Amino acid sequence: MSDSIIIIDTSEVREGKLGDLRKSMSGLAAFVDTNEPRIMAYTMYLNQNGTRLTVMQVHPDSESAAYHMKLAASAFSGFVDLIRMNRIDVYGDPGRELLEMLQRKARMLGTGDVEVHDLQAGFVRSGDLNLK
Repeated sequence: MSDSIIIIDTSEVREGKLGDLRKSMSGLAAFVDTNEPRIMAYTMYLNQNGTRLTVMQVHPDSESAAYHMKLAASAFSGFVDLIRMNRIDVYGDPGRELLEMLQRKARMLGTGDVEVHDLQAGFVRSGDLNLK
């Protein structure tokens, strides 16, 4: 079984904040790309009408995800006025420390809902996804 962790959070975009959100997303993605060499994927998606944000992180293990949470934590508060987080879904075993960090982030940005999904079968292949 894989030790990888996939984290997907979904949020509502606050009315009138789409332009500011786009700038903040670009800045955060560039920061993560520059400062987190172990993260396998960090992608942000908007639905077609710009009302819902989905962020997907793929980490090789919970230590990489915890490092991300510690390093990028100061940037999360900048999203309080831009989004209202609905939930965070965690695929894989986050461990207690990472789960607590995700719960704090979810409470700060929205509802506080975090759900962990246990891996039952499958695998993860490493390599560049070349999304752009």
